[in-house]
Amino acid sequence: MKNRINGLRDFYILWSTQSLSQLGSAMTSFALTLWLYEKTGSALGTAALSICTYAPYVMMSIFAGAISDRYDKKKTMLICDALAAFMTVLVFALYKADVLTMWHLYVINAISGLMNTIQQPASEVAYTLIVPKEQYQRTSGLQSLSRSLISIGNPLIASALYGIAGLDVVIAVDLISFGIAFLALLCLIRLPRIEAESAAEESMLRMAKEGLHFLRRNPLVLNVILFMAGVNLIASAFDAVLPAMIIPREGNGTLGIVTSCSGIAMVLGSLIASAMPKPKDRVRTIYLTMLFSLGTENYLLAFSRNPVIWCIGQVLGWILVPVMSANQSVIMRNTIPVALQGRVYACRNTLQFFTIPIGLALGGFMVDHVCEPFMAVTESLWLTRLFGSGKGSGASLMMFILGVAGTILCLVSGNRLKQYRYTEE
Repeated sequence: MKNRINGLRDFYILWSTQSLSQLGSAMTSFALTLWLYEKTGSALGTAALSICTYAPYVMMSIFAGAISDRYDKKKTMLICDALAAFMTVLVFALYKADVLTMWHLYVINAISGLMNTIQQPASEVAYTLIVPKEQYQRTSGLQSLSRSLISIGNPLIASALYGIAGLDVVIAVDLISFGIAFLALLCLIRLPRIEAESAAEESMLRMAKEGLHFLRRNPLVLNVILFMAGVNLIASAFDAVLPAMIIPREGNGTLGIVTSCSGIAMVLGSLIASAMPKPKDRVRTIYLTMLFSLGTENYLLAFSRNPVIWCIGQVLGWILVPVMSANQSVIMRNTIPVALQGRVYACRNTLQFFTIPIGLALGGFMVDHVCEPFMAVTESLWLTRLFGSGKGSGASLMMFILGVAGTILCLVSGNRLKQYRYTEE
């Protein structure tokens, strides 16, 4: 046991401190969502915050992977983290000067998203370099655990601090957590160099193309990524719809509680992912877990006006997500050579996450301009019985639409993925 802990020393330091920083960033993001919804009352306007964060994934991820593979991973992470922290300081300064507007936030979020786009593939490779191969599933489960704890803590802590002390205190906590993570990475973590980092003469475009060529030669990995792109479309639309459904009916506090339930579920799911034996078929595990998630949560939230049922829906919708994530991570790490991982992970980011800004925009647009206006004028008694009345009923209708779309996606994609079999040593 002691040898195993010592063997994962660098992982535990990097994982714990980076998770703390991610918690701080998530708290700021949640508090800004509350602040902007209070200012505008628009689901689409609020979702645009996340759209600006994810848009760089679509435009720059492939080249970000080439940057990651070409340059020192540690320096890349430090520079990107420092620039993202500077953007947070800028938000703080604008807010204290009472000149902060939604357009400031959109631009700042876009720049921060770009930094994360470059940092993320470097971080993925860094974890691969410091984790023994036999510990991939266990450490992937621990990473899912930290993401789950962040999902629990950030809405509760952020909404409490925001309500009691204001946005500036939330941002201050974020900056403190960043400082801890930055110093830990700078002073305590040493990453081994890999051969690709010395290939400075290799062009960025050629390196980016190599990631795409690898995916074309490996249809298993490519099709899993494309399936998850569809899942992300549904899930991101859900993220845009949820505040518009809950805040008009129950307020910010209830939104924080319901959102945190997804984190509780992911903690449980992460423990399952860390402890479960190796599945016989990792690909089948991926699409069946997503069928359960998308086929339960959306329907429960759509048809209920009870916060307890909303919480139960969140638990059912998110408990198996870490199991899916851990299995996809194992497939990726075992299939992709380490020298190519940065550029392939970056291609994954483009293909798997490009649907997130689309889903956020689609969900916000449908609520603001289609579903809410429709429910406001409908005279159908059965629709009001199913989805309620008043502001928030249109968001419930959109939840139902997402449930149907998610179920169809998983059933159709599951049949396609059945032809692929993944084996590992």
